[in-house]
Order: sequence, then structure tokens, then C-alpha cells
Amino acid sequence: MTSSATPAPATSLLAADRSAVDTHTDLLLATVRALDPAQVGAPSLCEGWTKGHVLAHVSRNADALLNLVTSAVTGEDVPMYASAEARDVDIEAGAGRPLDEQLADLESSAARLKSASERLSDELADHTVTARNNVVVRVGALPFMRLREVVYHHVDLGSGFGFGDVDPALALRFVEEQVRRLRLNTETPSMTIRTDEGDAWTIGDGEATVSGSRTAVLAWLARGTTDGLQGELPTLPFGG
Repeated sequence: MTSSATPAPATSLLAADRSAVDTHTDLLLATVRALDPAQVGAPSLCEGWTKGHVLAHVSRNADALLNLVTSAVTGEDVPMYASAEARDVDIEAGAGRPLDEQLADLESSAARLKSASERLSDELADHTVTARNNVVVRVGALPFMRLREVVYHHVDLGSGFGFGDVDPALALRFVEEQVRRLRLNTETPSMTIRTDEGDAWTIGDGEATVSGSRTAVLAWLARGTTDGLQGELPTLPFGG
């Protein structure tokens, strides 16, 4: 990457990310409160999921990350989800609930996670826990994991909030995270990604060049949206 942005120390990022989670949780809750109750069953921007599926997933993700926070604080091995099947069952079971129940679940699950996350000290930031699919993550990254879920799925509701509403510095971090994931995927094609803001990343030999605003690049990397991009767009692997 050739961006001139200088990453903040991990310890300061932990506190900043917790604050950003609070901000974006409030924004998400405001959007949900403004929804027409009949919209819960309407399609979201996640293929095959209604808005209710998205809301149920965000709530259960809070509980899953609470498990990881508990692991970090107590040293106990608490799995993120009981199983992949249980995760899917819980989302499906919660998807059809009325809007008031969805909202109450979002509020209470977010509050539980917020309270527990306050116990994540700077001394724990470089410790690790095991997340879904046996992925080992730094404890200091847990608030950012939640932030990503809240922001991305807020966008997925398709109810007025988009990646263009994300602070530019946070959008840059999201793009960096998407690029990191792509570099770990052996199916990712070679490409160079450039933004109008002056950022640049190379994957492989950088054969194909994709350019656009940081927001447009993020929307493409995160959700496959191609609006506002230039170049011959390579096909991204699933989960890119």
C-alpha cells in the first residue's frame, strides 16, 4: 500500500474502535427505529436475506463477539458460536420477528457487548482468541470486527445508509482490511487498486488496474458494487 496514512498504536485503536462501535450502533438503531414494521420481511442487499435476517445476524454477532471478549478477559475457551449450524439456525429463527422485537434484541445485545468490552484493557490487546472457522485474532481487533459488522450490515439494510456515509479514515481501514483478506485468498486475481484520494494497493503482479473513489472501491470490495469504478474489473473470489 502506498497511502501516507500512519496507523495508530494498537492500544489507542482499541479505545477508538470501541467509541466508533458506539457511534455506528446508534446510527444503526436510528435507522431501524425509522423502518416501517412491514419492511422487516422485505429483501435486503444480502442475497437471500430479508432485512429481518440482517437484523437477527447483527444481534447474534454481538453475542458471538461477547463470547470472544469473555475468552479474552477470563482466559477460558469460549467458542464464538456453538457451531456453524447453530449460527444459521439462530439467524433464521430470529429473522421473522416483528420490528419491535428486533429492535429490542439489537439494543440489548449491543448493550451486553459494550459493557463487556469495557473490560478489554490495553494489556490484553496483543493476546489472541480463536474466532469462527478457527481463525486466530488479536484481542485488540475485536472492536474493529464488531464495527465492520455493524457498518456493513447497516448498508445491507438498503434503508438510506451507504458506504459514502462512513468517515474517510474508517473507509480506508475497511479497504485495507478487504485487501488483506484478498491477499490471503489464493483465488484472488492479480490487480492494482487505486483511489481518487491517492491510495494504491497491488495484489500479485498488479496486472489489472481498478480505480475510483475510496467509497466506490470499498463498495466493490465489500459488496461487489461496480458503480463509479474504472478499468477492466477482475472477478473477486467469494468472501473478498
